[in-house]
Amino acid sequence: MLPRRAILKSAVALAAAGWALPEIGSGGPATPATPGQPFDYAWLKGQARKLAGAAYQASQDILPPAMAKLSYDQFQSLRFRTDHALWANSGLAFRLQFFHVGRSFTEPVRLFEIVDGQSREIVYDTAMFEFDKAGIDPKLMRDHAGFAGFRVQFVTNWKADVAAYLGASYFRAVGGDTRQYGLSARALAVDTAFPRPEEFPRFTAFWFERPAKDSGTLTLYALMDSPSIAGALRFQIAPGGTQIMDIDSALYPRKPIERLGVAPLTSMFFYGENDRRGANDWRPEIHDSDGLSMWTGAGEWIWRPLTNPAQLHFSSYVDDNPRGFGLLQRDRNFDHYQDDGVYYDRRPSLWIEPKPGVSGGWGKGSVQLVEIPTVDETFDNIVAFWNPLEKPKPGQEMLFGYRMYWGTHMPFASSLAQTIATRTGIGGTVGLKRQYYSWHFAVDFAGGELGALAKDAPVEAVITSSRGQTEHVTAHYVEEFHGYRALFDVRPPEDSVEPIDLRLYLRVDGRPLTETWIYLWTPPSLKERKAALT
Repeated sequence: MLPRRAILKSAVALAAAGWALPEIGSGGPATPATPGQPFDYAWLKGQARKLAGAAYQASQDILPPAMAKLSYDQFQSLRFRTDHALWANSGLAFRLQFFHVGRSFTEPVRLFEIVDGQSREIVYDTAMFEFDKAGIDPKLMRDHAGFAGFRVQFVTNWKADVAAYLGASYFRAVGGDTRQYGLSARALAVDTAFPRPEEFPRFTAFWFERPAKDSGTLTLYALMDSPSIAGALRFQIAPGGTQIMDIDSALYPRKPIERLGVAPLTSMFFYGENDRRGANDWRPEIHDSDGLSMWTGAGEWIWRPLTNPAQLHFSSYVDDNPRGFGLLQRDRNFDHYQDDGVYYDRRPSLWIEPKPGVSGGWGKGSVQLVEIPTVDETFDNIVAFWNPLEKPKPGQEMLFGYRMYWGTHMPFASSLAQTIATRTGIGGTVGLKRQYYSWHFAVDFAGGELGALAKDAPVEAVITSSRGQTEHVTAHYVEEFHGYRALFDVRPPEDSVEPIDLRLYLRVDGRPLTETWIYLWTPPSLKERKAALT
């Protein structure tokens, strides 16, 4: 299970790497703790490289016990005072508010402002926060640094966030058209989905570049550290209908890493129309994302519906110089969710577009998808990332650049028809006694040229299965959504519960009409199959 959590480390390791941080003091949000220090991205990469060259040092817990014991409601009531926001009275298009340490966010991050190439620390002051409702005496924090992260606000609405950074290397953003949070991203994933604890690299410090008066782009920098790797990142954030983050990352491994996850996305899928295994709630569907979309280096568009499996599923899709991938929420119909509280129909999608580097694209590797069983909607149980074929080695520099698109409308889409729904249920023929167990699939496609085809066009469903048999395969036009529905049953081997990989697309006269739909289906136990036949 992967809840949003932080494995936080202190700044001790920074000093060990040769970077002498200023002492923490008190003052307003942009009070300089020391004279300005020259700053640019090259300098930050140098600090990350030095950090990786030194032994990793775990932090000491400096959070007062009373702060660590705050309840969820108490922590939420510990509010930042808006008049202390960075750039609050500067006439700029951005403002930053800060999160306080507490509960699971036990270690602080250092925050700096960059003005004219000089960085100065933003010094923690208890006067920045309202402590009354949390039942905490602010005097407890006077000798401690207390920033856990920050939120970004934009001139279009000072009461709403456009992005937030909080915990480990997690960050989130909204799509400007819905102003809704949903899935999260991380700077890096290390050894995800192994039978051992995952390593969570942590942002230890941030630098905010004061934007020009007329600028709609915010540039910020982050230093990252963990036992296996250190890194420097640059973010350029441009809010809009689809919010764009332009990211450059420089990674410096301390030791070999078995599974590196670049541009990792973290989401939640409890149940949906394709997977009703956990459907014990009154709402028809509950998920932040409903599928993984991939645009391969060879130009193929692939759609993989998400599931909430009974056991962990790990899928790897080999590629060479991928053109993009993302976790999307395609289903935007409120009636399919009926949630008027958190509005799953408004959750943003997130698309990753690799930027070419000095040596071209991202090279060989795989898009990897992890699906973890969950019993409710409070856990992030879906992870997707790019895993380079070349394993990280100590002493090397790994550079990755990419753009993130947050929103309901993604910048790239296939000209072919897309999958709009996947539904499953017991197989066989209605009205006839089932002689053996099978599982039925109904996959709907719309868009492209499907609506313009002649009604008697010889549309064919092309399906392959890694094991078992497929039967009763048909495809027909459905007027209600101006597209085609592919129907088929899968009959698993009688003595196996091994997962079955399915692959499907529609064609006419040998020409593809749709993106490629892929699915991982795990047959139930032999006992459950027998019960389904009675």
